[in-house]
Order: sequence, then C-alpha cells, then structure tokens
Amino acid sequence: MGGYHFLEGLSWLDALLNASMILSGMGQVTTLQTTAGKLFASFYALFSGVAFLTTVGVLLAPVFHRFLHKFHLEFDSEAADKKRTR
Repeated sequence: MGGYHFLEGLSWLDALLNASMILSGMGQVTTLQTTAGKLFASFYALFSGVAFLTTVGVLLAPVFHRFLHKFHLEFDSEAADKKRTR
C-alpha cells in the first residue's frame, strides 16, 4: 500500500484496492502514471507471485512426502540398493 500511496500518489483506499487486486491475481485497477509507480507495481506483482508459489510449495510438501511413503517410492539410490540386497 505504501508504494502505491507514496510513489503513485493514490489515496490510502485506492492503494489498498490496488494491493489487494495484485495479491488476488486480478491485476491493476487504476492506470499508473509514473515510472516509479510502474516499476513498483511490476516488482510487487512478481514478488507476490513468487511468495504465493513458495507458500503453496511449503504447505504441500508434507502431503507429497506422505504420498511417496504410502506408495513406497524412493529416490535415494543408496536406500534402493540396500533394499535390493535384502
């Protein structure tokens, strides 16, 4: 919100709206006029996307890990070699 308010000169309410729309993936609401505002919006959108994907990855990692255990899938070559020699 601060970036939109201070760099682009939007009111706090419009800054909240733009930040919320970027975070939800819907995009900009107002047309940006300044170069600084456009750069801020670009980096904010990229950061939001990376942060979202990272969060989803961290949250789904235990589920994927459990899936591998359930079907006894292994990707470690040493563990696979030990299993074959038994």
